[in-house]
Amino acid sequence: MKRRLISVLAAASMLGLAACGSGSPSSTGGGTAPATGGGEAGLTKVSVGVIPIVDCAPIYLGDKQGFFKEEGLELDIETATGGAAIVPGVVSGSFDFAFSNLISVMVAKDKGLDLKFVANGASTTGEEGKDIGGVVVPAGSDIQSAKDLAGKTVSVNNLSNIGDTTIKSVIEKDGGDPNGVKFVEVDFPDAPAALANKQVDAAWILEPFLSKAVDEGGTVVSSNFVEMSPELDIAGYFTKGDTISGKADLTEKFTRAMNKSLEYAQEHPDEVREIVGTYTKIDEATRAKMILPRYRVEFDEDAFKTLGDAAAKYGTLSKAPSADDLLP
Repeated sequence: MKRRLISVLAAASMLGLAACGSGSPSSTGGGTAPATGGGEAGLTKVSVGVIPIVDCAPIYLGDKQGFFKEEGLELDIETATGGAAIVPGVVSGSFDFAFSNLISVMVAKDKGLDLKFVANGASTTGEEGKDIGGVVVPAGSDIQSAKDLAGKTVSVNNLSNIGDTTIKSVIEKDGGDPNGVKFVEVDFPDAPAALANKQVDAAWILEPFLSKAVDEGGTVVSSNFVEMSPELDIAGYFTKGDTISGKADLTEKFTRAMNKSLEYAQEHPDEVREIVGTYTKIDEATRAKMILPRYRVEFDEDAFKTLGDAAAKYGTLSKAPSADDLLP
């Protein structure tokens, strides 16, 4: 079952609303002035916390195309180290809205924080072997599929998050023992080297580092997002309950502009690759060949449930989350 984000925003005034590390937001610009005006004449300044990765290209494209200005908003886009690092910024009010993977927000909600998604962010391509992330093994490895990861050391960028949760799920689905894997933290940029130096038996890597690892002789043995669900949504934009209940108009405007940005990004992949070069250090050659996520407006509730159930099953969450509590 799918839900269209815009369809529920009319009821936003009656709602109490809202990739993977911890720490404090790191600004790329000046001080933050969340939704208090003070921007370009006639525009409301809105602070948005993002991660400098390919997944966040739509908001930059939408800003460039003027979709947010059409809604009367001036974006103050600030970067942080990961999804979990952004959560405190939203809770404290430093960010009006922010980007994070689904598990990081599920964990925050599980701990009692009143957060909720207002727009989708990035989804799996749905194609095995052609996804934005995968579990890679070096040449000559005896690991042939997900079940063979049992008893091995596998790197993820953060423990107890979307990486190890999805990997455990696909290992079990493939007939292996998910509890037999030793997960270790290795940042994505360092994962290809860790794999080449045999510090780990396998590495979970996202683009553009995935392409690098494959170019260096690695083999993708599991497209864990796709294997969990070909409709899996990976990340989205979220906010506090107070923002949706107290600033319903602002929330509606941001969501409309963000949805238009997602649709534009999906329809203009060349522009996605180009704009990624303005906020990351990914070189042009790499941008040209890397696999892009799917950008779409809808969240898939069945895939959300599959992910949430797995997170609860493997101990990342105390209980499975409700789509009604977290999705628009």
